[in-house]
Amino acid sequence: MKKNLLIVLLAGVLTTGLTACGAAEAATEKAEAPEASEEISLAEENEESPAAEISTEDTAFPIAINHALGETVIEKNPENIVAISWGNPDVPLALGIVPAGVSEANFGPTDENGLLPWTAKAFEDLGVTDPNVFDDTDGWDYEAIADCAPDVILAAYSGLAQEEYDRLSEIAPVVAYPDVAWATTWQEETVNDAKALGLEAEGQALVDETEKMIAEKLSAYPSLEGKKVAFFWLSEDDLGTFYIYTNNDPRAAFLGDLGLVTPDSVTSLIEDDEAFYVTASAENANLLTDVDIIITYGTESLIDAMQNDGRFSMIPAVNNRAFVLLDSNDALAAASTPTILSIPYSIDEYLKALNDAAEKIQ
Repeated sequence: MKKNLLIVLLAGVLTTGLTACGAAEAATEKAEAPEASEEISLAEENEESPAAEISTEDTAFPIAINHALGETVIEKNPENIVAISWGNPDVPLALGIVPAGVSEANFGPTDENGLLPWTAKAFEDLGVTDPNVFDDTDGWDYEAIADCAPDVILAAYSGLAQEEYDRLSEIAPVVAYPDVAWATTWQEETVNDAKALGLEAEGQALVDETEKMIAEKLSAYPSLEGKKVAFFWLSEDDLGTFYIYTNNDPRAAFLGDLGLVTPDSVTSLIEDDEAFYVTASAENANLLTDVDIIITYGTESLIDAMQNDGRFSMIPAVNNRAFVLLDSNDALAAASTPTILSIPYSIDEYLKALNDAAEKIQ
């Protein structure tokens, strides 16, 4: 079953009428920005990009991909591609390929098709205005997926259970997560999904381009380097227990890509190396004396509540109001779980928000 990203804020415990598939056949294979955004399209940014011209002529099929749920063999160059779960649809789109069907986004601001803005824009750039989107919030739409006659199903970032994987594999070869459910990084998601399309080198090129772009953007914010940042989940109504994501969660892992550091106090709380989060008690919040910046979902009233609760008085980020507050209805909140398309779309806003918080550090 597809995860709800808001519920999966507590990853692990709180992890988380068909339109014609002909939309993909009608589109050619070439690859709503926020106002005043400098968002870029990876497929258009550099016409000389290694990923700008897609070809699988030099790829030797069959291709075998090992993952947590088994081995998947793609016998021939896939033509009909289905991409399910979070972020996987963005990979073929970033490579200039229109999927025959994709999962509806279940967190953040979506359009009338159920797509996040960067995914919708990629379809639009490829000339598709009516993409085939599955409403699989309550379970995979096996019939809709099968109706697309897919040659491969991309799910490198997902939480597929073995039973779900086995059933989907009856429809087409499935690329599941490499090691741990929901722990796939955006780099792994991009390369593994691209490999299934016979485009591993092109997928790696997209990753390299994106990492270079991040580095260039970061050069404008030298004060962010080395700041100790923690990604929290708290409820303003009950601050007694809260949660801090570990680097097994892509949201926290992405902070490392931005030159930020996991506080030692957070690392010391981790008892299970495979845990997505650690549970903390407000009574022990006084241990978090090295947290410079907190990223969390909420509003200014959450900061007020924490400042008024003496148990959080030892956390520098709380005293300085050095927060990045994410609105679950905003694109940046959705982009905090990064994909190959969401990063260029949101990076300017994210870095500015982090820098604004850093400027409050005393």
